[in-house]
Amino acid sequence: MTHPDPRSPRFSMMPPVIGFLLVTNVLLFLAMPALGNWLMAHFALWPIGTPSTIMQDGSMMRVPDFQIWQLVTYGFLHGGPLHLFVNMFVVWMLGVQVENSWGSRMFATYFLICVIGAGLVQLVVTAGGNGDAIYPTVGASGGVFGVLLAFGMMFPNQRLFLIFLPIPIKAKYFVIGYGILELYLGVSGTMSGIAHFAHLGGMVVGLLMIQYWRGRLPVRPRHRRLWW
Repeated sequence: MTHPDPRSPRFSMMPPVIGFLLVTNVLLFLAMPALGNWLMAHFALWPIGTPSTIMQDGSMMRVPDFQIWQLVTYGFLHGGPLHLFVNMFVVWMLGVQVENSWGSRMFATYFLICVIGAGLVQLVVTAGGNGDAIYPTVGASGGVFGVLLAFGMMFPNQRLFLIFLPIPIKAKYFVIGYGILELYLGVSGTMSGIAHFAHLGGMVVGLLMIQYWRGRLPVRPRHRRLWW
């Protein structure tokens, strides 16, 4: 597979899937002041089989039930402007080259599977949680980490300039380092309230999907889609 040339007239700085993700996520975030409670109750990812929560004043709050569609819809909701900006910026910055290389249909399939895979991991991690620690999961981070992995595998030596790390770093080292950091944060419980294992789940599912398309797994596709 050849790498896309940004100077090519066929290279798009806003390919269809990334454009759809940016517009949809921003519009839903803008709707949060008016529809936030309803959106969170029905479309955020809630743990399976959670009990009602007893509040400090003695009242009881019914925790929303898990619904199968939440494995997709949670990826279009965000908890704050910084959360939204970081996810959408990374999707655009790194995903542009991936979508131009793979094509929009393949990129959309990959992103969706990473979001679902990350959601499944989060459901396992949050299973059996205490009633006073129940919270929904939102954010496109599972898909974002899948895109990060794909970019690192496709362009391992491309240098990234990061705001919090003012020196260039090769994509492959950044991906490996970020993955190790997420594993440490998840195991240690540092920065609680962030779905670290869901992030890792997005990367792992993305890796399995890429290896499947490359014909590197015991179960192989009818036609290989990736040749690198």
